[in-house]
Amino acid sequence: MTLRCAVLDDYQNVATRLADWSNLGDAVEVTVFDRYMADSPDLAATLQPFDIICIMRERTPFRRDLLEKLPNLKLLITTGPRNAAIDLAAAKERGVTVCGTDSLGHPTAELTIGLMLALARHIPAETRRLGEDGQWQSTLGIDLKGRTLGIIGLGKLGSRVARVAQALEMKVLAWSQNLTPEACAKAGVTYAAKEDLFRQADFVTTHLVLSDRSRGIVGPAEIALMKPTAFLINTSRGEIVDQPALIAALRDGRIAGAAVDVYDQEPLPQGHPLFGVPNLLMSPHLGYVTEDNYRVFYSQTVEAIAAWMAGTPVRLLG
Repeated sequence: MTLRCAVLDDYQNVATRLADWSNLGDAVEVTVFDRYMADSPDLAATLQPFDIICIMRERTPFRRDLLEKLPNLKLLITTGPRNAAIDLAAAKERGVTVCGTDSLGHPTAELTIGLMLALARHIPAETRRLGEDGQWQSTLGIDLKGRTLGIIGLGKLGSRVARVAQALEMKVLAWSQNLTPEACAKAGVTYAAKEDLFRQADFVTTHLVLSDRSRGIVGPAEIALMKPTAFLINTSRGEIVDQPALIAALRDGRIAGAAVDVYDQEPLPQGHPLFGVPNLLMSPHLGYVTEDNYRVFYSQTVEAIAAWMAGTPVRLLG
């Protein structure tokens, strides 16, 4: 019997190009959906025939109510090693195997540095003005050399950002709830209390996993401590930064600017409060969206399907 497999939210339509799905032979029939589907009223009906569903990160949540409407689902594969949008307990109750993939860390770190450079040198605004009317050199940028970068979360991604910042001759401070001065010393950065980091940093960047402890960890009090010349960068999760507090600070000119790659709603709906906020650089969650990372995602998705069919599932979640 041929198994039916759905690949969801392949916005760039690259899933079948970046992995060799022919390895599955005639045992699996693959259907790719290249549109956003999470808010579709027909989502459950559309997915009901499929035995296998492959999802991209947290684009389409698989909560209990959806899982209960998918009686044929046997295997759910998410890109990345974790997915907070999957109800793993409900999947287990229904006998659905859930697997993940690896994920490269450096693409998000690279984007963070790119956003910092874009803020420092006003690259988007200067590019826009030049293209629109030929306006030449309308702003003054700032140097990164000698500036202070404050990193919230010195894990895999935060440590990588720190190394690049050090190569740019920046001073690097770091803080998180479990971070110690000894761990900072091993990474060659300076430990700072949370309040001191926000007071001293010229740039603050977040690199935390979203949890009850990290939600809103950059709130009104923290933003109020920042210099009026400082910038905030969030490439982790939207809820880590208090959105109304950030919007208010930017509208009032209490910080110099911000760059945001992650949001409380994705994709952003029309009329979202962040649209039109001054001195805000927005990108559509590009941190993980690179060809190399997608090759890992989709090749390991194919591998996970083959392993599950062979009775030896890999990278099990839950």
